[in-house]
Amino acid sequence: MSASISCNQRAQALLGGTLAGAAVDVGLARSLAHDGCSDALFRIVVEGLADRFEPRLCTAYAELFSEVIAEALPEYDSAALLERYARIRIPRVCDLNPTRVFVLSRVTLGADIAVTSVLLSAAKQRFPHARIALVGSSKIAELWSGDQRIEHVAAPYPRSGMLADRLNASTTLRTLIDKAGAIVLDPDSRLTQLGLVPVCNESNYFFFESRSYGGNGREALPELAEHWCRTVLNVSGASPYVALQGRPTGRKRQTAVSLGVGENPAKRLGSAFEAGLLKALGESENKVIIDSGAGGDEAERVRLAVQASQTDAEVWTGSFAGFAARIAESALYVGYDSAGQHAAAAFGTPLVTVFAGHVSQRMFQRWKPTGQGRIEVVNAEGIEPEEALRRTLDAVRRIRTL
Repeated sequence: MSASISCNQRAQALLGGTLAGAAVDVGLARSLAHDGCSDALFRIVVEGLADRFEPRLCTAYAELFSEVIAEALPEYDSAALLERYARIRIPRVCDLNPTRVFVLSRVTLGADIAVTSVLLSAAKQRFPHARIALVGSSKIAELWSGDQRIEHVAAPYPRSGMLADRLNASTTLRTLIDKAGAIVLDPDSRLTQLGLVPVCNESNYFFFESRSYGGNGREALPELAEHWCRTVLNVSGASPYVALQGRPTGRKRQTAVSLGVGENPAKRLGSAFEAGLLKALGESENKVIIDSGAGGDEAERVRLAVQASQTDAEVWTGSFAGFAARIAESALYVGYDSAGQHAAAAFGTPLVTVFAGHVSQRMFQRWKPTGQGRIEVVNAEGIEPEEALRRTLDAVRRIRTL
């Protein structure tokens, strides 16, 4: 049996037992705390628990991942991490008057638009005289580079790195943000391993546990983040936003498209769906511009879809911030569940988003985009790609006839 299969099997066993309600297998959890099993640990166990948005699984995650941290970093005690987590996960009112506010990135672009930007918006209202910093990668910071109130603190995180590298990014974060007169707003960030790694004095730390907040309700993440901001910061009406430098104004006769799936192939509906979608969109008088994503396999999928559709589409090969600017000036956005849909919603661009590959109905509800513009959501889970295409194009027609 190869090491990779062994890691996958152990991760599946740990996830399966946890989902079934069994006590955390400490030995199994600690066995995954070695770099050879990093991919299986995060892809199967961590994402498998987080994507279900069940409150009880947040507790299970804390129990098993505190063991992982203690195994990898002996200076941490798993029991102490759990005790702290039990305290910080309870929302409490912020009555402080900080000079600096650090808002942690969620690491992924879509989550930062849908969730983190809500906290940024609320922080600007609640602390008009404080310096406010978005802590994360330069790629993420570009999305708010046009907001003069938002500073950037560079804190790269290796999403596909080894466990040691990811934990090192978490533990070194404290040197960047544990400052006198500062508070930290954590929107369930991977930078803190979903709140488990202490990064500042606990009294200055405010944690939005997005995986459990809202319980069994059907609210989307932006709505839950706004409610948390009302509770903790006493600010109402905060909503997702993007602030690009030199954001274009007005709408052009173009349709922006993204076939990105964020390294989750289960979100795809196949080559025939993608080519059929581009062909139909290209038959309208609107120009089609499609994002090639981060390159590699995604860029090749886009190339093949454009070729098969025989559509004269413009392929965007620049940064996501640059593509977001094109979304902002588009008459329509169409794509899979990805960062593009949240950017479109934030800009008020009419959009059609196609959901597949969600492991639970609550995941579907949580990640739906929200905004003031027209939004059509196609739930493609469990249906054939041909039917999904028909429903998607029906949604496009409904928006275009308004």
